[in-house]
Amino acid sequence: MNPDIETINDYLVSVFNDILIIEESELQRSKFSDISIKEMHTIEAIGLYRKKASSEVAKELMVTVGTLTVAVNNLVKKGYVERLRSEDDRRVVKLGLTNRGKLVYRVHQHFHREMVKNILRDMDEEQSDALLKALKNLHGYLEQFK
Repeated sequence: MNPDIETINDYLVSVFNDILIIEESELQRSKFSDISIKEMHTIEAIGLYRKKASSEVAKELMVTVGTLTVAVNNLVKKGYVERLRSEDDRRVVKLGLTNRGKLVYRVHQHFHREMVKNILRDMDEEQSDALLKALKNLHGYLEQFK
């Protein structure tokens, strides 16, 4: 393996693991210590602005609807997620965030924004463009596995 490729791989693996560990630890130290990072990612997939069907959220998280249902049941009990019946068709149920769910979503997004600001710190436009191109390439590669 080319040394640059090996070094980049080592950094990617390390950064991925560090982000998950730090996110989990920050959640546990916050007033949202009752949720796991997996539950946080479920909240993130549900999102702030649009109510979503379970199948839509499950697809985004790449889990079965059954697996998502278990997670959503726990998040409903904890007060982060609510199930909302459609006014037009009472059989249709959408997922939305409660006020508590919206708050933890915003706190989590703040962590991500600060992380990105720190990545871009001291980079000129050419460097940030190169980083963006590399991340787009990585994203494109990973999309084939979904």
